[in-house]
Amino acid sequence: MARTLASDRVIRSPRGTSLSCRGWPQEAALRLLSNNLDPEVARDPAHLIVYGGRGKAARDWESFDAIVGALRHLRDDETLLVQSGKPVGIFPSHSDAPRVLIANALLVPRWATDEIFWDLEARGLTMYGQMTAGSWVYIGTQGILQGTFETLASLARVEFGTSDLAGRWMLTSGLGEMGGAQPLAVTLLGGVALVVDVDARAIERRLRLEYLDVEARNLDEALERVRAAVADRRALSVGLRANAADVYPEIVARNVLPDVVSDQTAAHDLRVGYIPQGMSVAQAEEARRADLPGYLGRVRTSLALEARAILELRRRGSRAFDYGNNFRTQARDAGVSDAFDIAGYVPRYIRPLFAVGSGPFRWLALSGEAEDIRRIDRMILGEFATNEHLCRWIRLAGEKVRFQGLPARICYMGYGERERFGHRVNAMVHDGDLVAPIAIGRDHHDTGSVASPFRETEAMQDGSDAIADWPILNALLNVASGATWVSVHHGGGTGIGNSIHAGLVVVADGTEAADRRIGRTLHNDPGLGVARHADAGYAESVAIARTARFRLPG
Repeated sequence: MARTLASDRVIRSPRGTSLSCRGWPQEAALRLLSNNLDPEVARDPAHLIVYGGRGKAARDWESFDAIVGALRHLRDDETLLVQSGKPVGIFPSHSDAPRVLIANALLVPRWATDEIFWDLEARGLTMYGQMTAGSWVYIGTQGILQGTFETLASLARVEFGTSDLAGRWMLTSGLGEMGGAQPLAVTLLGGVALVVDVDARAIERRLRLEYLDVEARNLDEALERVRAAVADRRALSVGLRANAADVYPEIVARNVLPDVVSDQTAAHDLRVGYIPQGMSVAQAEEARRADLPGYLGRVRTSLALEARAILELRRRGSRAFDYGNNFRTQARDAGVSDAFDIAGYVPRYIRPLFAVGSGPFRWLALSGEAEDIRRIDRMILGEFATNEHLCRWIRLAGEKVRFQGLPARICYMGYGERERFGHRVNAMVHDGDLVAPIAIGRDHHDTGSVASPFRETEAMQDGSDAIADWPILNALLNVASGATWVSVHHGGGTGIGNSIHAGLVVVADGTEAADRRIGRTLHNDPGLGVARHADAGYAESVAIARTARFRLPG
């Protein structure tokens, strides 16, 4: 049977208070699935691709339509099963069970290779769901912006002993759906960013969305703008249309030293995520069609050049880190034996947050009204006033972040805070302070929901980096807790064979039943993160667990 993989349809999420489904939980799933494919949100909605190379919301357009049809007729005592972007059954359950359960890209470990997976994908048997693409809770660049902000704020504290990046500059590359957050994250912290991307469309989009300040015509102009802004301690982000494999070695040759250096191309997927030297995006597409092995060889050569330049900058004093796109692994496979001398950002900057149950937590206004998000912002500034870092972010986001698709917000919230937040939002819906219910979710990149030895679980204290029981336990616990939908994925962020991770969404519709589900889910989900790190021996996690509502055995 022929599959429709491309369409000129324009998908946007419904707004307002009228339901097209039998209840708000089902309506939330429909709206968030549609929002993932909004042209303001998705990288390539015509092909159902949301972000991260080829991360999709549904396997094909027939599957998308079947999911929508199923959600519209799904009862409050039924659960829809979605197998790698395709609906495969509606089963009797109960009102506190999830309305949707999703599994994406899971393969028996022996078969979990790029070659096997993408062959199966081409045959229509599976789908790469990335992280929040295939679990229907992507919110555009803001989703990674806040995590990038947290990472760089931690970097400033760890590396420079400061609370911001004023008077310092960062060299990086990639302005796609993930990397596009980098320039704004740097300027929100008062720093200067030079961001390289070979794709003129990516630069134009970031300028239009106000994530990037200016575009330089060439490297000379870019460096001059950087020097002037650093000297003035003035925040600035500069985009440069060029190839990182050309620019990074040239910066080394000129003896220019950035304070921070990284890369946020989609290097986890070399077929489409990293363009080799001497090629435009269109030329790269032609080259991979004509000779994929030869094309991949050119990609690896270019990536190795960039990696060696990063290592040289590190030796000269730049703070270098891998931002979770599997860049180091690809560089090592391309012959850069010391690629892992580049620090991973989680063990160096984020692990202390994960250990106390803190991670990227998000919510979307199903009404489509931006004022619903602003009302929640104001609630946070009052309810969580003692959390100065959280309130700083909420103020900055309110001033600087443009919504894409459904209005949404993201922040780092920890164990205890998420539960308190969820109850408060549900009360706001009940009391009519918000126009419509709120969908509350999180990134899969979180405290207890992922096993990813090249990113989230790199260098665990007890050596448990590759133990994947934890994300499965996370998903099972969230099902038992009554999350509205739960997902388990393979490969997101770092590529096939490199990670297992789980996600959830719970809907605050103002009812007492929703409040009970929120209480269980938003307590247990970050609580498992604390338990996971306590099991690995982190003292701060053990201390929290001693006074937590959940109990550790023994």
